[in-house]
Amino acid sequence: MRRLLAAVVLVAALGGCSATSTDRALVVVTTNILGDVVQNVVGDEAEVLVLMRPNSDPHSFEISAREASRILGADLIVSNGFGLEEGLQQHLDSAADAGVPILAAGDVLDVLEYSESGAPDPHFWTDPTQMLPVVGAVESAVIENVPGVDPTVIATRAQGYSDEIDKLDAEMSTAFDGIVAENRRLVTNHHVFGYLAHRFDFEIVGAVIPGGSTLAAPSASDLRDLVGAINDAGVSTIFAESSQTDRLVQVLAEEADLEVAVVELYTESLSEPGTPADTYLTMMRTNTERIATGLAR
Repeated sequence: MRRLLAAVVLVAALGGCSATSTDRALVVVTTNILGDVVQNVVGDEAEVLVLMRPNSDPHSFEISAREASRILGADLIVSNGFGLEEGLQQHLDSAADAGVPILAAGDVLDVLEYSESGAPDPHFWTDPTQMLPVVGAVESAVIENVPGVDPTVIATRAQGYSDEIDKLDAEMSTAFDGIVAENRRLVTNHHVFGYLAHRFDFEIVGAVIPGGSTLAAPSASDLRDLVGAINDAGVSTIFAESSQTDRLVQVLAEEADLEVAVVELYTESLSEPGTPADTYLTMMRTNTERIATGLAR
């Protein structure tokens, strides 16, 4: 009996050691667009936990108690910054207070501001060239803070993914070059294309929802002003985001008394695997094709 008990204790001890030895370092990412980018850089070198589910709204998504607990034990957190993750801010603040390293992507960018408020625009990913410094910052932060990763592997993966982003940017430039100047005008659910407009020389006519957050709501005067701007600009297509209802956009199209098409874009969230926006690169290519087609009307 004593020998049997000793064997049981030994097996339990070995099992405990095995579980501990296979524990992987943890990188937590707030939004799924950044999550895809971080996963491409990290690969299998560490666990990447993406908090935001596909087809979610980054301004309002919530997390479970277990996920909140895991945040506090992360080796690194990668967030968007500029208050994009409005429903998650308290958890990020708690993690910062606990000493968890946090990389806010917005801190490494050439930031644009909303013209109405002067507040920083968090939607940088619509310009691929803005994603390049983010990839570099993720590479450095992972090598510096995440135990057990191979720096050479991380650097190689980061360079390979940066090359893919350069290729994407060239494809977008070619596609948008085919849109004549008088058609390069954008109307969307809310202000999400400032960086794309700046990079590829588009004009933002306006947005149904004012400001940068989907949690805001348009007033009657906001809609009237936008209807006037649409009529003046002769816009032929309005773009609605996949993470938000297009009801307001449809109403606006009717109010403008124009033949205005409503085209769905993937702007703030990736979609389910196997769909047209299941990675950052596929999302951007899908949007590029739909914008180029919609504005060629």
